[in-house]
Amino acid sequence: MASSTVTSAQPERPPRPNLAFRRLRGKRSPAEFAAAVRRAAREIGERVSCDARYVGRVEAGEIRCPNYAYERVFLHMFPGRTLTDLGFAPRSSVRGRQARTTGEWRGAGEPYERHDTRDVRDTHDPYEKHDNTEESDVLRRAFMTSGATMAAASLAPLGLALDAAAAGRPTRRAGAGQAGALEEAVRRIRLLDDRHGADGLYRRAAAPLRTAYALLDAGASRQATADRLYTGAGELAISVGWLAHDSGRFDDARSHYAEALATSRMNGDAGLEAHAFCNMAFLARDAGRPREAVRAAQAAQRAARPLGSDRLMSLLALREAGGWAGLADRVGCEQALIRAQTFFARGSSDADPEWMSFYGEAELEGLEAQCWSTLGDWPRAARHARRAADLQDPHFTRNLALYSAELADDLARGGRPDEAADAGMRVLDLLGEVQSSRIHTMLAGTARVLLPHRRTPTVSAFLDRHGALPRPA
Repeated sequence: MASSTVTSAQPERPPRPNLAFRRLRGKRSPAEFAAAVRRAAREIGERVSCDARYVGRVEAGEIRCPNYAYERVFLHMFPGRTLTDLGFAPRSSVRGRQARTTGEWRGAGEPYERHDTRDVRDTHDPYEKHDNTEESDVLRRAFMTSGATMAAASLAPLGLALDAAAAGRPTRRAGAGQAGALEEAVRRIRLLDDRHGADGLYRRAAAPLRTAYALLDAGASRQATADRLYTGAGELAISVGWLAHDSGRFDDARSHYAEALATSRMNGDAGLEAHAFCNMAFLARDAGRPREAVRAAQAAQRAARPLGSDRLMSLLALREAGGWAGLADRVGCEQALIRAQTFFARGSSDADPEWMSFYGEAELEGLEAQCWSTLGDWPRAARHARRAADLQDPHFTRNLALYSAELADDLARGGRPDEAADAGMRVLDLLGEVQSSRIHTMLAGTARVLLPHRRTPTVSAFLDRHGALPRPA
């Protein structure tokens, strides 16, 4: 693992909170408001990866003026208002700003910050172009790269190339710009996974992860930056681990999750620890180690309890329920499901982690369906899987395909072949956008169950179309 060399920070003038934007959010949580921003973006053909952290940064005043894509979305959401009405500074007042001189905000012992040309204390969106800042322009172009290659390109322009590290040359210490790019890489990978699944992303995501740990080895000039790097590297390890997990590379996933867990403990990050244990529980269940799944989920709950997020506790109870189901312990599973539902009913809050944007009522229903399926209660599993598919936001294409595949399998095993074939057809319609070995494996299992019913026209059509499907690499 990595260590960080940290020097004490110079006093910084805090940004001015954006109270106007906070009022517009109203009673919605940051995660709920971020979801509304993403929906509004889709309505006008924009693509933004807004999440609770971004909303928090805007409200805290860290983003003085949004980039052009966000500007179009916000003005669409609040017609008749200007950026100033939304609490932002005029674009002319922030474009092209240079960092303050070294003597103004960096100590003499911090020479490695000289290339970070962004004023990290009082700035607009770090991925918006600065007219006179070459590094920011490179970052902007890298993050706008389309497709799965965006994930791999996201950390490349940070001046911390792995080739240099491999050659034994010292890597300069990381600044806030690199920490921000690392956090954005995590968001981009999650966004691409939501849309397209893991198979096309996993190998491309390995390079940003190596770079993330090179950043940790290089150290940081400020404690706040070091904390962001540790959290960002750990979250990236979990994201890459999930890509391995969802594409059937369980040993790789286990290694990445363990790396994230070690990173969390080195930095005393309870939120990252809970996230790592959460994914380890899910992996253990899928790998046929249900007792380990229960213990990992319980460890996650111990780490998460002080964080104050009921939604996180709900998800972790569901992870535990999945383990109990794998042990064929119906009572333990039902008790964990009740806890999950109780926590979920308390609603979302500002304490909910950013990575939980996927967790809503649809995911609750989908995970409960998996529990009943494991216990062999096919009708009950099918009811929950159908609700999950009906409730799912179409933005999460992968999850929509997953819930529909779960529904098809539950219906097939429950003796309803025609309905199962219809659900399977809906999954096939989505596989042009989604690459997930998990979903392919589920669909193959459903096809095997339906083989005795191949004389039924709907089943025959599904089997023929499934048989012509290219097999994932």
